Amino acid sequence: MRRVVPNLHFRLSVVVWAALLSHGAPAVVWATPSVFEITLSSAVAKQPITGRLFVFTQSLNNPGSSGVDRPVSEPRLGPNWFAPEPFFGLDVRDFGPGQSRRIDDEADGFPDKLSNLPPGRYRVQAVLHHNLDAAFPGRGEGNFYSPTQEVEINDSQQTSQVELSLDHVVPPEPWPESRWVQEIVLRSPSLSAFHHRDVLERCGVALPASYYDQPERRYPVIFLVPGFGGSHRDALQFATQPPTAEEGEEEFIRVFLTGDCLWGHHVFADSATNGPRGQALVQELIPEIDRRFRTIADRNARFLYGHSSGGWSVLWLMINYPETFGGVWSISPDPVDFRDFQRVNLYADPPQSMYTDEAGNRRPLARAGDHVALWYDSFAHMDDVLKRGGQLRSFEAVFSPLGPDGEPLKLWDRSTGLINSDVARDWQNYDIRLQIEAHWPKLQPLLAGRVHITVGDRDTFYLDGAVHRLAESLSHLGSDAEIKFLPGRGHSDLLTSELYHSIRKQMSELFRQENKSN
Repeated sequence: MRRVVPNLHFRLSVVVWAALLSHGAPAVVWATPSVFEITLSSAVAKQPITGRLFVFTQSLNNPGSSGVDRPVSEPRLGPNWFAPEPFFGLDVRDFGPGQSRRIDDEADGFPDKLSNLPPGRYRVQAVLHHNLDAAFPGRGEGNFYSPTQEVEINDSQQTSQVELSLDHVVPPEPWPESRWVQEIVLRSPSLSAFHHRDVLERCGVALPASYYDQPERRYPVIFLVPGFGGSHRDALQFATQPPTAEEGEEEFIRVFLTGDCLWGHHVFADSATNGPRGQALVQELIPEIDRRFRTIADRNARFLYGHSSGGWSVLWLMINYPETFGGVWSISPDPVDFRDFQRVNLYADPPQSMYTDEAGNRRPLARAGDHVALWYDSFAHMDDVLKRGGQLRSFEAVFSPLGPDGEPLKLWDRSTGLINSDVARDWQNYDIRLQIEAHWPKLQPLLAGRVHITVGDRDTFYLDGAVHRLAESLSHLGSDAEIKFLPGRGHSDLLTSELYHSIRKQMSELFRQENKSN
């Protein structure tokens, strides 16, 4: 899951509107859009493109009446999980320069088809998503998009169309020059062979304050995996000021990884859809990091930290590569026991529904305090209109085998929500609880004193339930894993400076302990 960030909406001030106008914001178009006619400009495309075509919208209806300010961001940067606006998607093949494609009621629509878009004023924007390594259409480098345009939808029966031109390209994000933070971009032989094209691995490396003053010194390493939507660019927080060690802490080299891929977050698990992601990290990227920087290239000097999808990632890496990593600190991990997959038992007989509980009540996916923030059925529908890059399809891309169409098999029936037990059985290969139990004789000595999990007992996405289940299993196995449930905490409000410092002190103590014994 992604990190939940406060202030999901931003204030659209006069200054912002002036900035939009200075960049050539288009004039208002009055229309009843029975269709969007989207042209691929020859100014950006030199050959036919295969990908997914979107139209994203932002409502301008009754601004401020709901107490929520209008967003500053362009429509293409949606959808916002907690306040998604209508959008529409269509797969296109061999979409050539100068050609047009139509988004109408034949396209996938969220929350409904285009003809049911409520009357009112909207900002609209088209995107052609063809970057095979980016999850988010509007942010994927090289994707094409149109300028933002305003339309007004009325309730007449007149047929009309809105014309949009894909004549902009999402630019690359340059990595700023920095003495303290460096980017590694490495062509992966294993991933390139799997996908039959060049695939790059990336990470950001943040160096400690003493790195240049002590040129003979080597350092332990923290590998940090972000949640859904994060990236290795999180390292840039140290671009101008190197991280310093507080009392009781060692100095570390910090390696910020990224799980970003076409299907969402690959969580560093080898899978039929995403390829050998864990293998590429351990056998290719880490050796390259050790070659370029003065790391201590030893298991007892490598520590894993991750939050949310990153929290699941680091647990998976720890149990699959225990000879590579010396300890794991997992915060608010995605489901670690599929008997409680956000309150759904994937192995129940008869199968459960992802959409409704046993009493037939609509099933929530996320909460804000005592209130439901997301429902499973509507969130799943939003995910399917994105098709790739959404959180739930991301799970299927990691855990499911491929179907006859070459895409990951769907875990549940999209109409009824009923779980496919055969697919759920395949998911057992990625159930962290089952994998620990199956390999416990080998794992027990390698994990002793090295597993730490922290979660809020009011996790926003109901992830605490699976951690409880895993804790029971580990206790039964005789594990000494440290598992903490923080009272009243949700998914991200437990990420405090106190937690970060306590984790680094634990890492430091373990490093010194192993260093002394060796």
